[in-house]
Amino acid sequence: MTQTLADPVPLQAEHRPAIEVRGLRMSYGARQVLCGVDFEVRTGEVFCLLGPNGAGKTTTVEILEGFRQRTGGSVRVLGLDPADQRSRLRERLGIVLQECGFPRQARVGELVNIWRAYYPAPRPLEELLSVVELTADRDCQVRRLSGGQRRRLDFALALAGDPDLVFLDEPTTGFDPESRRRCWAAIEKLRSLGKTIVLTTHYLDEAERLADRVAILQDGRVQTVGSVRQVARQAGVPTTISFTAPGPLRRGSVAPPGRLDVTVCGEVAVCRTANAAVALRELLAWAAEHDLGELDDLAVETPTLEDAYLRIVNGGAR
Repeated sequence: MTQTLADPVPLQAEHRPAIEVRGLRMSYGARQVLCGVDFEVRTGEVFCLLGPNGAGKTTTVEILEGFRQRTGGSVRVLGLDPADQRSRLRERLGIVLQECGFPRQARVGELVNIWRAYYPAPRPLEELLSVVELTADRDCQVRRLSGGQRRRLDFALALAGDPDLVFLDEPTTGFDPESRRRCWAAIEKLRSLGKTIVLTTHYLDEAERLADRVAILQDGRVQTVGSVRQVARQAGVPTTISFTAPGPLRRGSVAPPGRLDVTVCGEVAVCRTANAAVALRELLAWAAEHDLGELDDLAVETPTLEDAYLRIVNGGAR
């Protein structure tokens, strides 16, 4: 990896958000797709837009990229209005679409060089190939690349103009597990190079692995924004503590701690709580008080992004 790819990072010096969205609205005739969307993307972070199909993710991203005119609201991307300053903005953007087509006979190096020619200050070819781990495939024809290699070529093309902001649309759709992890590694490299990344994905484990913060869109509105832990707290998803239920608890001769939500199913006891530290102290004190010994197979499972997402999009249903 060549760190010089990140040398000019003007926005970080300005200490302002890379993206500012206020009251964003979009209508197609009588159908309102976005109903006053508000969020910010911080410079240098990976920000993930999540939501069910039809939530407004694609429309939002197309407006940010300057490909679609909004109906109302305020949008600033890298300090520019994408509706009025598209040419200036696109020099500073990198976009990786869900599917890209390449000339099958072209070779990797020459294709990246063609893309570099579109920008006034492109990054050196060798740096781009090094960042996406395609140096050894420089002279390989596109038709001979694997799916994962083609995706890394997408990244090289998106980085050709040394963008400040990169949009990734479903970057790992249809990938096998190994290819997904290679793609994740490439995204993490972009973050380490100081790039701001906006990611859309339906893979919640991917968002949880990569995103510094997420926004969940539903019915054209932002339901919540924050880190995974913040979103889980806002969604009211509890932490789960499980352990092997001692015999007296299974037989009913000892009651569980009265202030805790403890259920027993077969040989497993499960406690759901909003405060894991307090619950653990009470469980251990309860076990000692009733001479139950150690709580075998004690495990603490923090809420996942999937837990929070499903709680939010399903209207609070458990």
